[in-house]
Amino acid sequence: MRPENEPDLMRLYLRHCAIGFVLSAVFVALILWHNVAGLGSLIAGSDVGYLAVFLLWFFHGTVFGSVQFAIVVMSQADDDDDDDHRGPLIPIRVEARASRGR
Repeated sequence: MRPENEPDLMRLYLRHCAIGFVLSAVFVALILWHNVAGLGSLIAGSDVGYLAVFLLWFFHGTVFGSVQFAIVVMSQADDDDDDDHRGPLIPIRVEARASRGR
């Protein structure tokens, strides 16, 4: 049930944050599967390994979701500077003079 007055930007944000958290789950699973820096065996041998996995997933999800949203928002930008109001560029000769001793 979606209200009609829900802003489009909020839906866009939530959708891409969810994509970021899915990417984070895949990323954390790959880190643990390949035992990068011994994290997989360290977490498997710990009694609070579930907390470490949750924190890895949550914080990576926050970063990946933010980056995903930023990429989408920045790719929607319009180039409003169509015309150049400066006029044509004309080369100007500038004479350089060497200063005399101090």
